[in-house]
Amino acid sequence: MALQVETRDCAALTDGDLDEMASMGGAFDIGALSKAKEDWVLSTTCRIEGKLHGCTFATLERIGGTPCVLLGLVSVKRTSKRDQVLKGLMNESYHRALMAFPDEDVVIGSRFVTADGLEGFKQLQEMIPRPGHRAVGEERAWGRRLARRFGVDSTYDEQHFVVTANGQSGFLDHESLKPEKVKPEVAELFATVNPRKGGSLVVHGWVMAEDLVKLGAR
Repeated sequence: MALQVETRDCAALTDGDLDEMASMGGAFDIGALSKAKEDWVLSTTCRIEGKLHGCTFATLERIGGTPCVLLGLVSVKRTSKRDQVLKGLMNESYHRALMAFPDEDVVIGSRFVTADGLEGFKQLQEMIPRPGHRAVGEERAWGRRLARRFGVDSTYDEQHFVVTANGQSGFLDHESLKPEKVKPEVAELFATVNPRKGGSLVVHGWVMAEDLVKLGAR
């Protein structure tokens, strides 16, 4: 099975492209996808035999001088191939980061509604929040910066890295093939996230420059 992964400027997306993304199912309807097209810079699609299986809306930018990959919206179709699709989308993000920020450590950030989506961040170091770790001042500062960049700072609880309401305009939407393997301590990170009120968890981590060379290689 070969993945066909392509990245384009969001401005180049057509109504047909957005309809195709919405038809995958999952958390995002055409309204959310249209907003993501306006809010973000790059859109990546992942296909298998020509059929769309996943997409991302993202941007690469510097926040306070630090290189960042911000994943505004990620959608993975619920099929038996979804783990490979998520990996393909993340690898493309690493490749783009490597091209934009060679020889630098990079922050990767997104929002999450369930622990399943954190599978996309398993390659990151120093993920915040994470089980058994009490975040320090600079780590909390990054949470605030990302919440502001995602436009959810007005409902952001910096003690728990949780957006308490209206935080689901975009997030990493992925359903695990093996949800029973999600560790209880990881699931506990979402204890105060209320999806019914639009809650989400703001998560970030680092890819060190030496690791980015490997993860972003083609």
